[in-house]
Amino acid sequence: MFRLDDPHPLDWFTGAADESVISVALVFPMQGAAGIFGPTCELCAQLAAEEVNRSGGVLGKELRLLPVDGGAEPHRIAEEVEALVDLGVVQGVTGWHISSVRQALAPRIAHRVPYVYTALYEGGEHTAGVFLTSETPDDQLRPAMRLLARERGVRRWFVVGNDYVWPRRTARAAHRYARESGGGICGQAYLPLGTHDFDAVLRRIERSDADSVLMLLVGSDAVRFNRAFAASGLDERCLRLSTLMDENMLMASGPTATTGLYSTAGFFASLANQDTLDFHGQYAGRFGVEAPVLGSLGESCYEGVLLLAALIDRARTLDVSAISAAADTVSYEGPRGLLHLRGSHVRQRIYLARADGVDFDVVAQLDLHESRP
Repeated sequence: MFRLDDPHPLDWFTGAADESVISVALVFPMQGAAGIFGPTCELCAQLAAEEVNRSGGVLGKELRLLPVDGGAEPHRIAEEVEALVDLGVVQGVTGWHISSVRQALAPRIAHRVPYVYTALYEGGEHTAGVFLTSETPDDQLRPAMRLLARERGVRRWFVVGNDYVWPRRTARAAHRYARESGGGICGQAYLPLGTHDFDAVLRRIERSDADSVLMLLVGSDAVRFNRAFAASGLDERCLRLSTLMDENMLMASGPTATTGLYSTAGFFASLANQDTLDFHGQYAGRFGVEAPVLGSLGESCYEGVLLLAALIDRARTLDVSAISAAADTVSYEGPRGLLHLRGSHVRQRIYLARADGVDFDVVAQLDLHESRP
């Protein structure tokens, strides 16, 4: 993988682009709240790129990843990636980054190069040239809330999220889902990214009649909240459900802070199926047993690289219009199984897992028929 401070990419800025290479900006968090799972994002993307290149590359060319820090301010990230596109340095974009980054980036580049967004998000993205590999609330949160209402009897939810588009729009959908399950949202709080002090929101939860907390917090914010939640004793009264909780975050939270914590996602490293076991073997074989822990958020970047390669190869061109026209015929196979695009979104199985110390115990494959009213 190449970085902007490598000697080789300097040639691209002087107009000496390597015509034998298709370069892709890999936008993932290297700092901030989401930086906790950034290393896994990078390694999973690298693993996918190496796999693609062993199979002949993309359009017969080497696929090369150019890391970009997706943990910076959204406007700065958008400006940097747009500059890379303007200069012809990259011919595609993928990676995990929060929705405010996607919203800043998509209008600048999606009509010019294919853009595969790998983060779970709030839904509703239909910008031409944007393709999405991960979960949305209808398919992820709705069936999870219904299952927990049915099996655990939870009815009264308190929402705690970071203060930006993904948590707020997801919470809006959660109001509907809670009503469908005979319950409701009894409180909500939105906190800046990088929050350390959760005392005020914990007091609000304690005074409410909530029996469950919907966590819409990113990375290290969720880790600190988990620790504070358990220290307050609220884990004895309320279960927690997160749609953004991977194995790195679980491990950082610690075994005493995860009682009654549930997560829902399209991939868990503890899934006992052949696709997951094969992926574990490939990852450990390439990066060793001391590599960053596998999790759904980092694994999504593997999905993103595979989908981007499949889109370009199917269209036989880098032209975004042609790629979009062929998108609904595209499929690819990875750790989440054989997946297909529909309406620029990947359709996939979704699971519910319960934390068991610092591991996830997958308790159910969610019924996607319940993801529609």
